[in-house]
Amino acid sequence: MKFSRPLIKAFLIFPMNVMGVIPAFLIWCSRPGGVLERFPYSFSNVRSLVAMLLIAVGAGLCWKTVSLFTEYGEGTPAPFDPPRKLVIRGPYVYTRNPMMVAVCLVLSGEALLFASVPLGIWFLIFLGLCLILIPLWEEPDLEKRFGESYRQYKQKVPRWLH
Repeated sequence: MKFSRPLIKAFLIFPMNVMGVIPAFLIWCSRPGGVLERFPYSFSNVRSLVAMLLIAVGAGLCWKTVSLFTEYGEGTPAPFDPPRKLVIRGPYVYTRNPMMVAVCLVLSGEALLFASVPLGIWFLIFLGLCLILIPLWEEPDLEKRFGESYRQYKQKVPRWLH
């Protein structure tokens, strides 16, 4: 992966906030004395193993998708530096939105790891936004930018997983 200012900026704006800053803030608010202390977090060894697996798979998939955007798409996931080429390899062969699948894996893993109601709600909010914004905003934009090649890709590859 080629590191560039737009790529670093893209990571700081989206993944770091969605998967790191917001969850950390919610956990901090759930501590004793915090505004969300009614929803304390807890740990369990078995639950932690499953959660760490979800987080590891999600983080690895996120890294892979961003790498593909920079290497083959000549851009980043950020709206201010979008890929100039349509990326249809790697995990993009199985789903049109592997990056969002990756983020959902991480968020669900974090909610499970901490057994946190606020993190579970954050995951559901993020998932709901994906279900609304991808078909209403992202897909029309991709059709406009990539034309017939994106329409053909849409016919072959599901928005989410089968």
